[in-house]
Amino acid sequence: MKGVVLAGGLGTRLRPLTSVTNKHLLPVYNQPMIYYPIQTLVNAGITDIMVVTGGNSAGDFLRLLGNGKAFGLKRMNYAYQEGEGGIADALSLVEHFAAEEPVCVVLGDNIIEGNILSAVTAYRQQGGGAKIILKKVPDPQRFGVPRLDGNKVISIDEKPSVPQSDFAVIGIYMYDGKVYDIIRDLIPSGRGELEITDVNNAYIARNQMTWEELEGWWTDAGTFESLLHASRLVAETGANKLTMKIGS
Repeated sequence: MKGVVLAGGLGTRLRPLTSVTNKHLLPVYNQPMIYYPIQTLVNAGITDIMVVTGGNSAGDFLRLLGNGKAFGLKRMNYAYQEGEGGIADALSLVEHFAAEEPVCVVLGDNIIEGNILSAVTAYRQQGGGAKIILKKVPDPQRFGVPRLDGNKVISIDEKPSVPQSDFAVIGIYMYDGKVYDIIRDLIPSGRGELEITDVNNAYIARNQMTWEELEGWWTDAGTFESLLHASRLVAETGANKLTMKIGS
């Protein structure tokens, strides 16, 4: 399985901070935000990783991450997303890199307390299709929300005004090689982007979607409030429990 970190976007909700740099290069407590999703993949035993970014700060990722040696990687791979095509559009750029292998995709502003090793192991045993990771949250209307029937996902509603559960679909997804065909068939949403929720619903329609609940806390870091919250969680938990000591 290969790993993908999606770290593009303009980060408009974090301006003026993102007027001069990419959101995923901002600090979360004592490390750049981008370190956390990379370490999430490494902790799950995934060491062949591609970072997809864009905008004017793309070169800064190369200067910061280099060949990935600090994470124990033999190399780090990079792709550049032109424009603002959405998460699914960014994922389409890794097709050649994935080379028909399954991928574990982590959004670059997602930070977790624990690890996803059990979910990755279960997905490998699943042998295809897709897997999402869920977490109960107090404000599910901010996220994609699954409709569940026992252990089965019926559908996913994007930012519903009346959520059908208190679970959020966090920004960690696993897909087989058919995901790129699904993306090619997508129609842009009202905001002109290819939506990852549409990808997930396509797998659900094929009865090829499973899910697992995340243990420990999870947060995104895409707003001023959540960025501060993430830093506090990392500080209180102990940063070294979340990530390696880069440069030690």
